[in-house]
Amino acid sequence: MPQTTGSASPRAEGRPLVLGHRGASADAPENTLAAFRLALAQGADGVELDVWRCATGEVVVFHDEDTARLTGVPLTVPDAPLPALRALDVGAHRGARFAGERIPRLEEVLEALPGAIVNVELKARRRRPDLELAPAVARVLRGGNTAGRVVVSSFDHRLVVAFRLAAPEIPVGLLVEAEHPRPLLTALATRLLRPAAIHPDRRLVTPARARGWIARGLAVNVWTVDDPEEARRLATLGASAIITNVPGRIRAALTPSPASRTPSPP
Repeated sequence: MPQTTGSASPRAEGRPLVLGHRGASADAPENTLAAFRLALAQGADGVELDVWRCATGEVVVFHDEDTARLTGVPLTVPDAPLPALRALDVGAHRGARFAGERIPRLEEVLEALPGAIVNVELKARRRRPDLELAPAVARVLRGGNTAGRVVVSSFDHRLVVAFRLAAPEIPVGLLVEAEHPRPLLTALATRLLRPAAIHPDRRLVTPARARGWIARGLAVNVWTVDDPEEARRLATLGASAIITNVPGRIRAALTPSPASRTPSPP
């Protein structure tokens, strides 16, 4: 069973955890129940997902601020009521097999994935984060039997602060992108917020940085890694979790073969 608390080094069986990025999004429509279930079927330890608070207050699982890319219907997620969002088909663009998939609420995902690790990313409009998203997510997580199996992350430090105030008992991670790494701001936020994890773009993970993060007691949860060799490199650097679109491929790359586990005869 993977270690999933706010521990500095949550790993599984001597390897990094494997988390399906928006589920098994290479093979199924992203951020749907189908994608999340498929990720676990492919061997993932859990999933990464994105959440907004819609106009009627529910926490919905969706990546983009606008629904046009995945549904062909241009609705702004934070401004749309739940019934309008639920009426959209987010699976048909991936073929008849997935037609009828709906935008799930966070509660539905937690119920569908009992025991799985869940990385919840809080989404924000540029320059206008919805600070009420944080307490809304905290309420859902507290009611969803998530103790020890959830981490909440965001690129927006204001949302991380809001979530820490709403749920100080739930571990948080700071997301860092390669295009705008902001090392001084990230270092300051790390000292002030005391997150359990850093979530860097894979391109930022050098041996020196990995050593530094781990020395500060941070779990290093890296995104988005689809290449097996890259996953193995990150594992040797001490990565705690690999977030990937292809969880089956990455799980296989990180799982030792039976021959490698068998000691040589004297």
